[in-house]
Amino acid sequence: MEKQIKYNNASINYTDKGEGDAIVLLHGFLESLKIWDDFSDELSKKFRVVCIDLPGFGKSDLIAEIHSMELYAEVVKSVLDNLQIKKCTMFGHSMGGYVTLAFAEKYSEMLNGLSLFHSHSAADSEKTKENRDRTVEVIKLNHKGFINQFIPDLFAPENVEKFHDEIEELKENGRQTTKESVIAALIGMKERSGKLQFLINTDLPIQFIIGKQDSRIPYNEVLAQAALPKFSEIIILGNAGHMTYLEEKEITLKAVRYFALKCFDK
Repeated sequence: MEKQIKYNNASINYTDKGEGDAIVLLHGFLESLKIWDDFSDELSKKFRVVCIDLPGFGKSDLIAEIHSMELYAEVVKSVLDNLQIKKCTMFGHSMGGYVTLAFAEKYSEMLNGLSLFHSHSAADSEKTKENRDRTVEVIKLNHKGFINQFIPDLFAPENVEKFHDEIEELKENGRQTTKESVIAALIGMKERSGKLQFLINTDLPIQFIIGKQDSRIPYNEVLAQAALPKFSEIIILGNAGHMTYLEEKEITLKAVRYFALKCFDK
């Protein structure tokens, strides 16, 4: 059942399923908490599972012209405070990983582990920043056309036909996102700071889930980052792109469950 809280007079949508130790699942760019439906159904048999529509996505309101990763993290904390959750393991897909890192840097005492699910800790390169600026201009002209083209490219080429129905659903959900929300997220990602030093300094265990055919985040760059923390767990999936929660659902679900169990020492 979906619920809402108010954050600065904006409505923030979330789900809260199950009982016990808490897992928080954060979606990525152009996604919503719906991507975690199968995961939350299974994981809630063992854990308390919280999924959140980040501002501007799903059923959560746009709250600023620019949605920084730190602002998203503040919203996540507000939901957790409202639910009286003091400790959790957090999993962030893609942009959700950037939010997880921003949260971890500021509120590490609330975490016992975190997972970068097709995400990484470096700031945007100058080339990537230029690409985001160009994307903003494309979205201003035709944001639904951009979404239709963007979503299939997130999958490994051999998986596009296999997951045709899932891709169409992702595109339909993405098209419900306003261009203002898409742009707010893009600029927030462009302006985010790098968190490499956090990886070096943290005592938190960090899981890295990587697709070898990820067109957005080269796996060799993530592997280099995975060597930085004191404790890293790395899952590399050879036949998947950026969307392994669909492309390799059983493997990634099992990886999430076992990592959370380890973080809670069970």
